[in-house]
Amino acid sequence: MAQRLQIACFALSQDGRLVATASSKGTLVRVFSAVDGTLLQEVRRGADRAEIYSLAFSENMKWLAVSSDKGTVHVFNLKVNLGLTGNDQPRPAPESNTPAAASSLTFIKGVLPKFFNSEWSVAQFRLHEGTHYIVAFGHQKNTVVILGMDGSFHRCVFDPASGGEMKQLECYSFLKPDETS
Repeated sequence: MAQRLQIACFALSQDGRLVATASSKGTLVRVFSAVDGTLLQEVRRGADRAEIYSLAFSENMKWLAVSSDKGTVHVFNLKVNLGLTGNDQPRPAPESNTPAAASSLTFIKGVLPKFFNSEWSVAQFRLHEGTHYIVAFGHQKNTVVILGMDGSFHRCVFDPASGGEMKQLECYSFLKPDETS
C-alpha cells in the first residue's frame, strides 16, 4: 500500500468547485473536484523534495500556479472539463496533445516509473531560493503576481502556447532596506 503523506498546502478555486493539494514531499500537486472528491488531474512540480508555499487557481480555472522553497514558480495547464453536467460537477478533460505539458519520454510509459509520464509545468519563473513567496494570477491575461517575504513584488507574463521561462514585467521592493531584517 502506498504511503500517504500529509497535505502541506491547498487552495480552493474561486467558485469552490476545485481543490488543489500538495503533500509534504512537494513533488506532486493534485486537483480534485470539491463536489465529490474525484481526482481530476495530477501534475509534477519536480523530482526532488520541496516545501510548497502557495497554490493559486486562475480566475477561469485554466491555470494553476505553484511556488516552492526552491525559488521557483510553476504554472500548470489545467485539463479539467468545467462544462456543466447534469449534477454540475467538474470532471477530467479528454486527453489533449499539449506539447509543453507532458514528458518527452512518454513512449516508455508502463516500463519505467510514472515520473516519466508526468505532466510538467507550462511556464516557470526563478527567484531566490529559500525565500517564502506567495503567488496569484494578475488581472491582465496570462500574468502572475509573486509576493516575497523579503518585501519583493514581481509581475510576470507567460506564453501559454510556447511556455518556458516567464518574462518579468515589473519588480520592486515595498519594504525599506532597514525593514527587511
